[in-house]
Amino acid sequence: MTAAPKMRDLAHRLLTYEAAAGKASEPLESPTLRVYEKLRQSLGEFAGVAGFQALAFRALTQAKSEAPGLWALQVTADGSLQGLGEFKAQPGEFEPQLGSGNDQAGEGGVVLIARLLGLLRIFLGEALTFSLLRNAWPGEAFDDRNSVYGSKA
Repeated sequence: MTAAPKMRDLAHRLLTYEAAAGKASEPLESPTLRVYEKLRQSLGEFAGVAGFQALAFRALTQAKSEAPGLWALQVTADGSLQGLGEFKAQPGEFEPQLGSGNDQAGEGGVVLIARLLGLLRIFLGEALTFSLLRNAWPGEAFDDRNSVYGSKA
């Protein structure tokens, strides 16, 4: 079973945004790590560390079947990811004009974030998930008018 195409699209948009934002601020940190950490912070405030850790563990377990490169990762007790050395940003990774997911680390990041977003939507519902996303990416980065579902959350 693969991540839902709509969740993959949303994950790719968030990763693309973070890749562009990271060029100026934190070029050494991968877009996957920045998106993951923003989700961890936003959901952690809502559901606590244990709540996020449980969802992240499940998302990673599901994602490993789609992206074998993720087998090196582990979710720690505080919900952070361990083993992210494979996810260092590569030149050209998640460029807005880049449509292919051929980069192994990039594809693994899309799959992981898509799985996490999918679980958030299942357990919290679409409206609350989008609210958490707007909290983590205020302004232009996340706009529910451009929702992958075509309606306001």
